[in-house]
Amino acid sequence: MVVVPATADLLSRAAHGFADDLLTSTLLTARCPVLFVPAMHTEMWEHPATVENVALLRSRGAVVVDPAVGRLTGADSGRGRLPDPDQIVAIARDLLAGVAPSPDLAGRHVVISAGGTREHVDPVRFLGNRSSGRQGYALARAAVSRGAKVTLVSANVALPDPAGADIVRVVSAADLQAAVLDAATTADAVVMAAAVADFRPTSYADTKIKKTAHNEVPRIELERTADILAELAAHRRRAGQVVVGFAAETGDESGTVLEHGRAKLAAKGCDLLVVNEVGVDRGFEVEDNEAVVLGADGSSISVPRGPKGTLAHVVWDLIRDRWMDA
Repeated sequence: MVVVPATADLLSRAAHGFADDLLTSTLLTARCPVLFVPAMHTEMWEHPATVENVALLRSRGAVVVDPAVGRLTGADSGRGRLPDPDQIVAIARDLLAGVAPSPDLAGRHVVISAGGTREHVDPVRFLGNRSSGRQGYALARAAVSRGAKVTLVSANVALPDPAGADIVRVVSAADLQAAVLDAATTADAVVMAAAVADFRPTSYADTKIKKTAHNEVPRIELERTADILAELAAHRRRAGQVVVGFAAETGDESGTVLEHGRAKLAAKGCDLLVVNEVGVDRGFEVEDNEAVVLGADGSSISVPRGPKGTLAHVVWDLIRDRWMDA
């Protein structure tokens, strides 16, 4: 059952068991997952009465999505805007798939990177990759639904902002490095789902590089970018911080996808590495994903192909378990 939009009045009546109309009567009889999608002015959402009503509904197992930040019905802006329809559908699909979020990440601050960095060659060209940011955004939505404070470092993503997350927009690998390291100082977990460029041009042309009369091909010299994941793993910003990496791999003559993944896990020093095979209609720019999550403790968990939200919840389950074992 999905209630869109869930007003402050409706949340209050649902929390206190009113049954004076068809909607509230139906809510009292519902034994299926119930999803409330609030929309109201910022002051109403932040009022202690609404805060308590939302907490009460969540304690009973209902899922209440945090509203988005943006333009409201009047001239003002703030938290209270109805989340994007695609996000509502994604959360509803998770519930139908049996992924019912619980507030087990409440009180935790998590940092997630998403998308693909761009290293500009000139004003119109850049070195980039195919990452759409969908997996990182699914991780952010899942973490918000489970009660975490979420900082999402977004690199060149053309997706609606996940409601309830704080968004930091970046372009290059250097931008992403600075933003992630800054946010990580207060983070309980850092999940590096972004596809970060391994190389960048050593110089930038202020004007567009043009074809010459003799059709000569310009030579572009490259240099390595910083290894952000290895830096995070080697220098934890706080005690007990869990660091997770993603590895988009293809098998080759030197090894299989998993062999490359295990080598990368050892080299990076992170706690978990999500290894997924990429290719045409696989991994990048699609709605689903499959992966193997490798742990520094030798564990290995296979996640069959399915919605990226399902993989996201598996990752958060594993992170939560490591906090509990610490």
